[in-house]
Amino acid sequence: MRGALIGCGFFAQNHLNAWQDLRAEGIELVAVCDIDAAKAKAAAEAFGIPRHYNDPAELFANEKLDFVDIATRMETHLDLVRLATSHGVRTIVQKPLAPDWETCLAIVKTAHDAGVPLAVHENFRFQTPMRHLKSVLDSGVIGKPSWGRFSFRFGFDIYKTQPYFHLEKRLVILDSGIHILDLARFFLGEVKHLSCETQQRNPKNIGEDTATMLLRHVSGAVSIVEASYESRQIPDPVLQTLITIEGERGSIKLLEDFCMVVTAGQKSTEMQVGSPLLAWTEQPWHTLQESVLKTQRAIIEAWKLGNDAETSGIDNLKTFSLVEAAYQAAESGSATTPAEGFDKSSHY
Repeated sequence: MRGALIGCGFFAQNHLNAWQDLRAEGIELVAVCDIDAAKAKAAAEAFGIPRHYNDPAELFANEKLDFVDIATRMETHLDLVRLATSHGVRTIVQKPLAPDWETCLAIVKTAHDAGVPLAVHENFRFQTPMRHLKSVLDSGVIGKPSWGRFSFRFGFDIYKTQPYFHLEKRLVILDSGIHILDLARFFLGEVKHLSCETQQRNPKNIGEDTATMLLRHVSGAVSIVEASYESRQIPDPVLQTLITIEGERGSIKLLEDFCMVVTAGQKSTEMQVGSPLLAWTEQPWHTLQESVLKTQRAIIEAWKLGNDAETSGIDNLKTFSLVEAAYQAAESGSATTPAEGFDKSSHY
């Protein structure tokens, strides 16, 4: 399959490395594109990619593509999806899908109406520790899950490489909370309603930098979802999602440094479930970096089989609806029911 990457910025370097690793599996990036021509040229030279562009329209006009990977700012996603799908090119879009619910719907509708597969690069559920945890949960060893806590809290200076975060009106829920809400869905199923409390603990921030959410799942399970960039603790679990899931007969805990503890009946088992270091990954980013590779592989494998990706645009709307509901709940001070998402028969 022949692909292209649009967006050659900070996080896109992980996409580039991951696509390079997938060359052995028959995937080739034939072009890159960035509005900054120097960035596009540098990426092409560094990764041996034949052509580079600074105009997406020119990219699609000149290249015969099986897919495009869009790793740009969310405000650009709708226009780029319209362009890609008008050329019939399968599309992967970096999360968040868009800044708001209506734009997310418009993106999914655009791909649906064009009959073009759309996937969202929602990578936390593809992290090695999460796949291990899901395997244990699905085995039934702890019974039906009824309670969970999903916590993503650290104090590492994220603003150093992303100073624009200080000016974001929607910050931690849309940037990281979306991942953790997706994990709550992934492990415990769809959500009936949720409530949310937000805090602005860093005076330099316009938006919320801490969010605490309480979810009632359709299954009857209850979960707590936490996200914060202002947590002060030593050691600092940078980019680590700590999880507890309790069931009828036991529990699963994902602790710091990727130690998973499974309790079933009167027996407790401890194991390490961290990600391996690849040639291009480094601690403490390696788990997130490796998940980029696993996400891209999963999407391509699904498409090769003629299936929707696990993180299709339609599926990701269910996660984004939780983001919107969280903001609404925080503003109203009451529990909010998530929007139903996309109806293929009526489009909205």
